[in-house]
Amino acid sequence: MQLSMLAPGMGNPIAPRARRLLRSKVADTTVLIDRHRKTRSAVAPSISSRRAGGVTRTGDSARRAIGVRLRACICFVAFWSGNTHPWRELMSDQTRHLSLFEEDYLLRELGPVAHVPQVALTELVANAWDAGASKVDLFLPTEPGGTLTVVDDGHGMTAAQFSKRWMTLRYDRLKHQSSKVEFPKGRNAKLRKAYGRNGVGRHGLLCFGDQYQVETWRDSKLCTFVVGTESGPSPFVVRSEEFAERDGSGTRLSVSVTRKMPDIKEIVTVLAARFVHDPAFQIRVNGVPLTLAKLEQHARTHLLELSDGRSAKVIVIDSTQQNHSSIHQGVAFWVENRLVGDPSWVIGQVANFDGRTRFAKRYKVIVDTQGFEGHVFQDWTGFQSTPAVEELFKAAAECINHVANELANEVVEATSEDALVQNRSELKTLGQGAQMEVTEFTKAVAQAHPMVSPDFLATAVKAVINLEKSKSGASLLTKLAHLPASDIEGLDSLLADWSVKDALRVLDEIDDRLSVIEAISRLAEDPDTDELHTLHPLILRSRWLFGPEFGSMEYCSNMTLKSVAKQLWRDADAAFINERKRPDIVVLPDRSTAQLVGIEQFDPHDASLAQMQNILLIELKKGGFKLNRKEVNQADEYVQDIASSGYVNGSPFITAWVVGQSIAAGVATTKTVGDEHHKYGQVRATTYGTLVGTANLRLMRLRETLEDRYGNLKTDALLLKVLATQEQTSFDLGAVPESGAKDEASVTEVV
Repeated sequence: MQLSMLAPGMGNPIAPRARRLLRSKVADTTVLIDRHRKTRSAVAPSISSRRAGGVTRTGDSARRAIGVRLRACICFVAFWSGNTHPWRELMSDQTRHLSLFEEDYLLRELGPVAHVPQVALTELVANAWDAGASKVDLFLPTEPGGTLTVVDDGHGMTAAQFSKRWMTLRYDRLKHQSSKVEFPKGRNAKLRKAYGRNGVGRHGLLCFGDQYQVETWRDSKLCTFVVGTESGPSPFVVRSEEFAERDGSGTRLSVSVTRKMPDIKEIVTVLAARFVHDPAFQIRVNGVPLTLAKLEQHARTHLLELSDGRSAKVIVIDSTQQNHSSIHQGVAFWVENRLVGDPSWVIGQVANFDGRTRFAKRYKVIVDTQGFEGHVFQDWTGFQSTPAVEELFKAAAECINHVANELANEVVEATSEDALVQNRSELKTLGQGAQMEVTEFTKAVAQAHPMVSPDFLATAVKAVINLEKSKSGASLLTKLAHLPASDIEGLDSLLADWSVKDALRVLDEIDDRLSVIEAISRLAEDPDTDELHTLHPLILRSRWLFGPEFGSMEYCSNMTLKSVAKQLWRDADAAFINERKRPDIVVLPDRSTAQLVGIEQFDPHDASLAQMQNILLIELKKGGFKLNRKEVNQADEYVQDIASSGYVNGSPFITAWVVGQSIAAGVATTKTVGDEHHKYGQVRATTYGTLVGTANLRLMRLRETLEDRYGNLKTDALLLKVLATQEQTSFDLGAVPESGAKDEASVTEVV
């Protein structure tokens, strides 16, 4: 067999060392082939006789072995033949596409577990709980370089279990082990629910050093592993392992503390608050057991005197940090220093408290009873339904409610913050005065009802924000704008009767209107502006530009005006821009935009009939358009057509505005429609510049007066905190541009 047969077409010569190794492999393969031939000829009769019965042929295994050798030779030649060969390129591609990890990847993945000592140690103690331990000992060093150890008497792990559970990042305990805790063999204990969920807490010792040691023993077999972080294809690895024998079961974790020295006093407080609910689970820190006595400075105690000499002590413990898991939150009932059932905010059959509130997340409640030994189920899963137990539950719930009200000041701001943050997007759309009013409302509700549901409070805040939006300063500003020039000097005396909220509300409205004016002035002067979709809609939403009387919220659209609009432009190739959502916007062929709005009120002589009192028609011409007599006369015809349409009840006064970039010489800017006995309309012609200038002058005088008086008001600190919270912008991916508008048309809005 020649080398050229094994590697045909290779451009690069095979290295001498590779050639020698290849000859050796070819020689071995040749021996196998000869041996196969001899074996086949010797057993040919038996092969033929057995083939009919469907039995595997004797030579198959030999041929498979030869095939493996031949393929190995070919791959060997490919590997040593140079970089240009496809097999070589394939291997380099595989290497190039390996997933690699930075050395600190695991620390970043673990989050607070790898950076906050009390969180790391809390997770490790929770692991001991999940391992069915009855006691756990922590030894915390007092100097850097000392050894920190966590030892428990739980069920331990075999080498295979360690590999599967410990070395799997984000190990799903619920999927592989369920939420029920496994206890060591021979230990009879009450059912427990596990803390663990996502498999990150076990690496808490990485908070203190880059590697740690795990000693775990089970079924008399001891396994010792050294685990550390590493860069490359795995974020953490087992650096060494040893095996021996040890009786019993348990786990011992140890690490040399090179960073994040734990504060022993703080650790004791946090661990006691988190795990003291079950007296059967004992924790010792540096040999000192954690008991309720360690929490006296963080606890409020209330004694309940019950009937027939029974009593209960309600202990409310501040856990200093809110719990993120709801499994062991709630009220824990003790009988003879033993936990009955599981902690829960459901007392008896009544869900007395919402576990999602800030109070429930921060405080833990223990009810230590006396005289209830005969009222507990034999398996200690709960209380029997007796009058004595009902009395206990009722008294405990009332006491906890009373304590919650006393502690309201400590959680009211956090509760308010949660509700405001959920609505911060809408909150930002309000002015400063309205924002402060919403914040004060939220605080008041949280203060009055400290156990209010977070969802309920957030919904209430949203409702108030919507009310604030509808209650803008527009109406008050309209009244101010009606003041004659001679009365502006008397504004100071009027302001003396205003509240700060009134002034802020008006300032907010003025600021909004000034922003609109600035935008209109820029868009109107820009020759590249798409006025159909930018300038025109902006003006039509700001009817106060045409005068304070037209800014009233009473001006609106209805089916009557929609019918009038259809009649006015039925022959002009017009189209409603969005007939279902905005039946008041119509697109005209000359790229103009018009709006028709009206005020409908009840007839003072017949309260059962609603009649149109005022109608406003606004027509906006395209950019650069010069108004001539034709446009004014066209508006005159609109007014006459509306009055004679037959759709309008009553005799409304109709005002028509025509707005362009400029007005031709000799064109009257005001025209009255009607006769000497009955004037029912008016036509006004103006330019964008005049419109903006007049409104700006009117608003700036008011703003200067108000700002001088109320400009130094401080903003609520909570409001600043909420508004500073970052949020992710939401995108409406399903929004599709509406196709009703035509590029070569104008828009007419009918309201």
